[in-house]
Amino acid sequence: MQELADFIKTHTRHLCEEELFLIISKFRTQTLRKKQLLLKRGQIANRYYYVRSGALRFIYGENQDLTAWIVLPGEFFTEISSFKLQAPTRFNIEAVDDTELCYIERAEMELLYRQLPAWQEFGREVWETMAMRMIDEIIRFQTMTVEERYLEFLRQPGFMQHISVKQLASYLGITPNALSRIRKNIR
Repeated sequence: MQELADFIKTHTRHLCEEELFLIISKFRTQTLRKKQLLLKRGQIANRYYYVRSGALRFIYGENQDLTAWIVLPGEFFTEISSFKLQAPTRFNIEAVDDTELCYIERAEMELLYRQLPAWQEFGREVWETMAMRMIDEIIRFQTMTVEERYLEFLRQPGFMQHISVKQLASYLGITPNALSRIRKNIR
């Protein structure tokens, strides 16, 4: 759990070792095999996760090819619309590799928020970072060509080793054939 502890420390400045130990004690581990679902459409999200290794993708709608979001190692996440509203999720969340996670239950997360101001700071920092990532994604989709977006993904360390060409094409909003042509033209 050292990676998780280091991650938490980088997102809060006012956390003592005793508080960090308490926080880490609330987390459990989970392992998923490639293609195994973490959360199935219609279920309610009740956990926050930290990705230790592997990767996950959010699949929207009935079409298994529509990749809406990718979560990589070193990220802290939940399916926030389901988690916040306690409503059924619209996504399947699937492991794209064998994946190791640390998770904390909703009730434990809420208890820590009430007990530790530093944990509130952590939550705010994590969601501000996620909001910035989402805004950047929206801007990329509105202002860049597909080729430029593809090149951006190539610059992200480790991104391409986790997802297939088909999944990346779906995330970019194009067909695998169109992505193959783009890759050929770039070479």
